[in-house]
Amino acid sequence: MHCTAFRRLEYKTQVFVNHEGDLFRTRLTHSIEVAQIARSIARNLQLSEDLIEAIALAHDLGHTPFGHAGQDALNECARPWGGFEHNLQSLRVVDELEQRYAAFDGLNLSFETREGILKHCSPAQARQLGEVGERFLNQRRPSLEAQVANLADEIAYNNHDVDDGLRSGLIELAQLQSIELFERHCHDVLQRYPGLAGRRLVHETIRRMIDELVTDLVDETRRRVAEAGVRSIDEVRAAPPLAGFSPAVAERSAQLKRFLYTNLYRHPRVTEVMEHARNIVRDLFGRYLAEPALLPDEHRQRIDAIGERAIVDYIAGMTDRFALREHRRLFGASDGSARIPA
Repeated sequence: MHCTAFRRLEYKTQVFVNHEGDLFRTRLTHSIEVAQIARSIARNLQLSEDLIEAIALAHDLGHTPFGHAGQDALNECARPWGGFEHNLQSLRVVDELEQRYAAFDGLNLSFETREGILKHCSPAQARQLGEVGERFLNQRRPSLEAQVANLADEIAYNNHDVDDGLRSGLIELAQLQSIELFERHCHDVLQRYPGLAGRRLVHETIRRMIDELVTDLVDETRRRVAEAGVRSIDEVRAAPPLAGFSPAVAERSAQLKRFLYTNLYRHPRVTEVMEHARNIVRDLFGRYLAEPALLPDEHRQRIDAIGERAIVDYIAGMTDRFALREHRRLFGASDGSARIPA
């Protein structure tokens, strides 16, 4: 929580760019919500609360400005140099890029925390990561804490994106009546509190949705662990995935995710803003690549040591508003390149 990358998450997009509204989630508030949900699950399953919180708070440290649109654009630009994936970048942040100690780079995290941050990885990338990448080559699982943190991430973003989508006006309550997870709890709330409307209705419904998902995840994970008979971390690693939802709840969660993808993440207003965001990242990368002298001294010096990856690291570390400001500095307010109006 004390590292620079964590503070930057305050101004990195979750769904809506920071200046679009003060009350929308950012990567920072998202990470805090994930950590709270993950700790609640860990306490019920008697897992390590400290480990699961560390994984949850660190899981998005490597995210670019402008959310997944920024990641996609940076991956496209960086393809000749190995591409970009925010999950791998989060590990890179805690292993190398943070400079908090006199004796070494990184944050000196435990293997289990680093393993939990790395949710997925290609075999080619895994071979370059040493011990933390071995499970992807040997088809083994991470700790239960890592498995649960990944699902807590899903619970958090599915539910808070409903809240933000409704607040933005891009989705409406009437549309959500076709989604079983939302409709059933909304109906129950109105049965108990007739006439309830507005933010109270939304918050009470979402609170109950989260409760259903968390309760089911705890019960189903406990059942799978008992059925598998695991007694050690090595047995957890060798077993099939043990943390998960029951089939019925998994389908309800997937239905909500599909709804959000179609109606919120692909909404014309969101896609228009995100296309501007992609252009900003492409513009910045191209300009720095052509003129490395435009980079700050410390990043320009890193090019001599690690090549173009220094440009990738610099852009990935930007906040939304810094990227916008840097784009204006390099291209000017009257430049023809697409930009996001603030």
